[in-house]
Amino acid sequence: MLEEVERWLSTRSWSLTDRPLHKILAAKRTTGQSVSVVLPALNEEETVGDIVAVIRHDLMQQLPLVDEIVVVDSGSTDRTSEVAAAAGARVVHRDDILPRIPAVPGKGEVLWRSLLVTSGDIVCFIDADLKEFSSDFVSGIVGPLLTDPEVDLVKGMYDRPLGGTAGQGGRVTELMARPLLNMHWPQLAGFVQPLGGEYAARRSLLEQLPFPVGYGVELGMLVDSLHLAGLDALAQVDVGVRKHRHQDGQALGRMAAAIYRTAQLRLARGHLIRPSLTQFERVEDGFEPRTFSVDTEERPPMVEIAEYAARKVA
Repeated sequence: MLEEVERWLSTRSWSLTDRPLHKILAAKRTTGQSVSVVLPALNEEETVGDIVAVIRHDLMQQLPLVDEIVVVDSGSTDRTSEVAAAAGARVVHRDDILPRIPAVPGKGEVLWRSLLVTSGDIVCFIDADLKEFSSDFVSGIVGPLLTDPEVDLVKGMYDRPLGGTAGQGGRVTELMARPLLNMHWPQLAGFVQPLGGEYAARRSLLEQLPFPVGYGVELGMLVDSLHLAGLDALAQVDVGVRKHRHQDGQALGRMAAAIYRTAQLRLARGHLIRPSLTQFERVEDGFEPRTFSVDTEERPPMVEIAEYAARKVA
C-alpha cells in the first residue's frame, strides 16, 4: 500500500464514536449548513418507509440534524411513492425533474437530477433497499462534513453479510472495483466500500462532477473527486453493518460492465468497440444468449445546466 494511503487511513478513516451527535449538532448550528437526505428508489415499498421514518424521527423530530428528506422515484410500479410520502418524505418523480432532457434508466441519473430538487449545502445519499436501518448511517457520514471544512466527500464503510455469512457481500466491489482502483488509482485503495450507496458530499463538489447515469456513478464520483479535490478532501466512516437486498449473478455482471466502462472512460476517454454485454441463461434445450446494453452515457456537471444556474441566482 502507498505510504500516502497509509497516512490517509490514519487521518481520514473514522468511527461513529469519533464525533458524538452533540458535537455534530453544535457544528451545524455554528456553521449554519443545511443537510438534505436523498433516497433514489425503484420498487422499494418494503423498505423505503422504514428508512424515511427512522431518519425523520431521529434526525428531524428528536434532533435537528436533517433539513429535508427527498425520495426520487425512478419509475416504480409498486407503492414506493405512497409509502415514502406517508412516512414523511417529499417524493419527486424522476421524469418531472428537468423534463427538457429526457430521462434514462439508471441510479446515477436519479442522483444527478436530485441536485435540482434539493437545497442542502450537504447532500447525503442513502440507498432505499436497506434493512434494519439505523440513523447512524446519516449522522455518521454527515458528521465530518459539518465538523471539518477540509473534508468534501465521506463514504460509509461497513460489513456486508451475504446469506448470513459475514463479509461476503459486495461481490462487484471485490471482483471489479477494488482491482481497478488498486491498479489505476492506487490513492483510492484505502476505501473499504468504494461502491457503497451511502455517502455524503458538499453540494459545491457534487455540482462540479459529471454523473455516469448507471451503476458506475459511485466509482466515477470517487475518481473525479480525487482529481478535483485531492485525497485529503475524501474520507470514510465506519457505520457498522449494512443489510440489503442482494442481486443475482447476472445482474451483478451487468453492474460490473457499467463500472468497467466508467473506469475506461476515465483512463483514456477511449472508444468502446462494443458497448454491450452478452450473458447466458440455461433453457430447455441448452443455453440462450441475452445481450444487454452497457451504460455509456454521462450527465455533465450540474453547474453547466441552465436551470440549475437560474435557480442559484434566484
